[in-house]
Amino acid sequence: MTATILTRAMTRLRPLIVPLLLAVAAVLLYDKRVRHEMVDFGVYRQAAERGLRAEPLYRVEDGHYQFKYLPAFAFAVAPTALMTAETAKMAWFAFSFCLLVIFMRWSVVAVPERRLSSRALLWIGVLLMAKFFARELLLGQSNLLLGSLLVGALLAAQIDQPIVAGALIGCAVFVKPYALVFVPWLAITRGVRAASTSVAIVVIGLAAPALVYGWGGNLDLLANWYRTVTDSTAPNLVGADNISLAGMWAKWLGPGVTATRLTAVSAAGALGLVALAWRRRTDMLEPDYLEFGLLMLLIPLLSPQGWDYVLLLATPAVLCLVDRWREMSAAWRIVTATALALMCLTIFDIMGRTLYAQFMALSIVTVSALALAVSLVHLRWRALA
Repeated sequence: MTATILTRAMTRLRPLIVPLLLAVAAVLLYDKRVRHEMVDFGVYRQAAERGLRAEPLYRVEDGHYQFKYLPAFAFAVAPTALMTAETAKMAWFAFSFCLLVIFMRWSVVAVPERRLSSRALLWIGVLLMAKFFARELLLGQSNLLLGSLLVGALLAAQIDQPIVAGALIGCAVFVKPYALVFVPWLAITRGVRAASTSVAIVVIGLAAPALVYGWGGNLDLLANWYRTVTDSTAPNLVGADNISLAGMWAKWLGPGVTATRLTAVSAAGALGLVALAWRRRTDMLEPDYLEFGLLMLLIPLLSPQGWDYVLLLATPAVLCLVDRWREMSAAWRIVTATALALMCLTIFDIMGRTLYAQFMALSIVTVSALALAVSLVHLRWRALA
């Protein structure tokens, strides 16, 4: 009888084991490492404090740590300004860690016609993307929030909830404006109403800070946001962690007209890959995942300030390639495996400062990401995803 009771108790507690282990891991990670970092979160919290006091958000004197997000984001994180600095940091880390779990879970669930088990796909994805997740948490960044909103929009689109998908994409724009790249895709695949929902939310979000700053003050904020983003782009292009197409050409050729023109051409080519995938969508029963994953993969490449950790957005693309791995030809397996290894498994702490700096100066991560984009299109043309 006692053994039966214990067996039943263990059966009931089993679903709690993984969440408890994750919670313990999060606490230990925060206490030993993260609490002394999270510099980017400090930028968010400072902007939230300024927003609540109707002070200027964009200040040159902030140097490298200028706030570069749309004004509405400062109000979205306003609750952190009402806490002590340490409490706010702990809360943001806990929120981000939960988003990491959600992001991975949703990315796996959304994979259509999975060949691998969800558990296998989940852990392979975590292993491959670990360095990007770790950097995200250490900086206290917001890309996990962006990724969760976007994958949530994908899930909504998959279950025929286009208005919800449009609303989530509209909200994502205020985390990072990169999300605007999904509005045309939404209009083409889900209709004008879905895309109009995104646009309406963006318009409301752009206007909302006027409630605090007034119309003129809000227009000044938006102008200063644009100035801050454009003025800070050129100095960051040759930064070691910049993996954008603009950064790649600037590192190879030096900043200038030629690099700018080649950036435009290569960006058009990258978007052309999305168009190629879209052309063959009628061959697939569920074509959304690959197209969405491809766009998420391209975001840090298209943005001039695309830092390497933003590649965590490539998670759906990576999962798609891993899931269809056994159906690729030997040649494409080699291409994909090499690109995954170079993009995901090259770690500063293992390679060392000198070798890693040379590796990043050659923009090998950018080239690898482009190779993965081509691999995704190959899957589509073979009607595998």
